[in-house]
Amino acid sequence: MDQSVTITPPSKGVPTKYASFSGNWAGRLEGTYEGKLAVQSVSSNGKVTVTYAWGILGDNNPGEAAGEGKIVGTTLKLGRLPNGADVSFKMMPDGTLAGTHALAGQTYTGMFIRQ
Repeated sequence: MDQSVTITPPSKGVPTKYASFSGNWAGRLEGTYEGKLAVQSVSSNGKVTVTYAWGILGDNNPGEAAGEGKIVGTTLKLGRLPNGADVSFKMMPDGTLAGTHALAGQTYTGMFIRQ
């Protein structure tokens, strides 16, 4: 992931359920494919700015995309990526994120931990 990615801590007005997504996360999809998520900013209405990076997923090339997303309940859903992938992260009770990356008819899942 681009080293210039910065995290802006949530302001005091951001609900804890949203603020808990803030920061750098890393994990492996299907236990093999590396993924990284930087939740750069979180607003009080659950909107976020992110940078998401992924390694080779099956026949798909690695990449990185910056964009926006929205937290609804316990799930952060990113806007559709330029390559057509749909990506979401569900906050688990233990503070990890359950990631789902769907692209070209394939779905990859994995757990992400705060870095």
